[in-house]
Amino acid sequence: MRAYKITDESDLRRVRLYDARASCLTYLANNGVPDHLLAMWAGHSNVKTTKRWYVKPGVADLLPAAEAWGGLAGGV
Repeated sequence: MRAYKITDESDLRRVRLYDARASCLTYLANNGVPDHLLAMWAGHSNVKTTKRWYVKPGVADLLPAAEAWGGLAGGV
């Protein structure tokens, strides 16, 4: 594959293209890009496909939700 050849020739770490795509879409989602634009960017006709397979929240992404829950639960 051409992308892997370029990374090898450039002495860069090889990353699976699927993972790079998911990272890009996750980054865009976490920075406010609307779901319908993410789907268009990914070439999907269904937003659910993009959200299910490509947008992968990490632990740091979940912290605001955990903090909100702590406030709702009385700090428990």
